[in-house]
Amino acid sequence: MSADTASRLDLDSDYNAELADMVAAMSVAATRLTPPNGYRTTPHRLNLSDRKLSLQERSSCQNGGPRMARRPTIESKRVSISDGDDCVQLNQYKLKNEIGKGSYGVVKLAYNEDDDQYYAMKLVSKKRLIKQLGFRRRPPSRESNGSVGSQENLLKPSGLLDRVYQEIAILKKLDHLNVVKLVEVLDDPAEDNLHMVFELVPKGPVMEVPTDSPLTEEMAHLYFRDIILGIEYLHYQKIIHRDIKPSNLLLGDDGHVKIADFGVSNEFEGNDALLSNSAGTPAFMAPETLTDQDQRFSGKALDIWAMGVTLFCFVFGKCPFHDDYILGLHEKIRSMSVEFPDKPEISEQLKDLITRMLDKVPETRITLAEIKLHPWVTVDGTDLLPLEEDHCTVVEVTEEEVQNSVKLVPSLSAVILVKSMLRKRSFSNPFECPSGRQGRSMSAPGGLTV
Repeated sequence: MSADTASRLDLDSDYNAELADMVAAMSVAATRLTPPNGYRTTPHRLNLSDRKLSLQERSSCQNGGPRMARRPTIESKRVSISDGDDCVQLNQYKLKNEIGKGSYGVVKLAYNEDDDQYYAMKLVSKKRLIKQLGFRRRPPSRESNGSVGSQENLLKPSGLLDRVYQEIAILKKLDHLNVVKLVEVLDDPAEDNLHMVFELVPKGPVMEVPTDSPLTEEMAHLYFRDIILGIEYLHYQKIIHRDIKPSNLLLGDDGHVKIADFGVSNEFEGNDALLSNSAGTPAFMAPETLTDQDQRFSGKALDIWAMGVTLFCFVFGKCPFHDDYILGLHEKIRSMSVEFPDKPEISEQLKDLITRMLDKVPETRITLAEIKLHPWVTVDGTDLLPLEEDHCTVVEVTEEEVQNSVKLVPSLSAVILVKSMLRKRSFSNPFECPSGRQGRSMSAPGGLTV
C-alpha cells in the first residue's frame, strides 16, 4: 500500500468516525425513525396519556399560571470561520452532512459546541425571500401607548433587504409549542444565501405520503389539534403559511406536532391576506388559485384547504385528488367532489369536517374558529381547545432587534463550497443529491404529491 493511499484511508476513517459519533448522539431518536417495512409507525404514542402535556395543557393544570417565556436569542457581532479536517466551523457551529433538501436549497446538520446540541442549518435565497414579501409589516402593538413595542420603534424598511431582515426578526421571536423555532441567521453579503439555524426535530415528518400505513383516527385527532393551534398562532401574527402538508409537520420528542418550512409564506395587514399568485405543493393547492382569471383570494382560506387535504392524508395515506399530469390534477381539484375510500373506516363527524374544509368556494369554506368548535375536534364539546388569547401573544420587534437579526459572514458559501470539494476530492457540485436519493422537497417543481 502506498503512502498516499494510506493517507487517504486515514482521512476517510477520521471522517467516518466523526459521522459515527454524530449518529450515535442522535441514536435514541434515530432508532424510531424508519422501521424495516419503510414506514414510520407510532405505537408508543397511541394514547393521549403517552404524550407530554403541552404548554397550554400545563398552564390549565397549574391554575392558569403564566407560561415560561422563550429564552432570548444570544446576539453576536463577531463571526469567525475556521477549517477543520472534516467540516467548516462557523462561530460555535460545526457544519456536518446534508440532512435534507427543500425549495430554498440544502439543509445541513450543525453542531453547537456551546450548548452541545444539534441544529438544522438551512441555506435560503435572499432573492426568493424578497420575492415572497408582498406586504409591509403592520405595527407590532395593537395599542399606541408609546411603549417599547409601539409605532415609533417599528423599523420603516428603506430597501428590500431591510424588509427581509425585519421578517427574520419576527420569525426569530415566534414562540409557540407547535411552530419550529428559528434560532439565528448568518449572512454572507457577497452571496445570495442566508444561513438560517432552526431547532432540530430529529423524528422528522409525521408521516410520508403516499403510504399504506396511515394514522389511526385517534392519532390524526391528536396531531390535527396541534396543527389548529399552530396555524391559529401564525394567523394571529398575520402570517399565511401556504404550504401545510405532512412533510412540513414535524414530530417533536414530546409527541406534539411542529409546523416547519416558511419558504413560501406571506405576511399581511388587516384581517386577511388578499393573494393573487399560486405557491406551495400542487396537490395541496386550493381550487381558487388554479384559475386563469386575474383575481385575489383569501390567504387564510388557502391554509384551511391545505389543512383539509392534510387531514385526509392522515387517515387515508394519500391525497384526495391525484393525477399523473399537472393539468389533470388542477382540473380534479377544481371540479371533483371529495370521495372517501371504504377502508379504513372513519367517523361521520370526520367526514363532515374534511368535506367542509375542502369546500370549493372559499367564501363558504369552514373557518379556523369554526374548526376549533367542530364536534370531531372537541369530542362533542367535552375537550375544548384553548382560546386564542390564551396561547397567542403578538410579536413585537424593535429597530435594534431588526438590525441585530442577521450576523454578517465573509464568503461563507465559498468556504463551504471549496472545503466540500477538497474533502470529496471532486469538483462536481458538492450539494447535489446522489442519483436515486429520495431527498427532494414536496415543494420542488414537479412534485405533485410526493
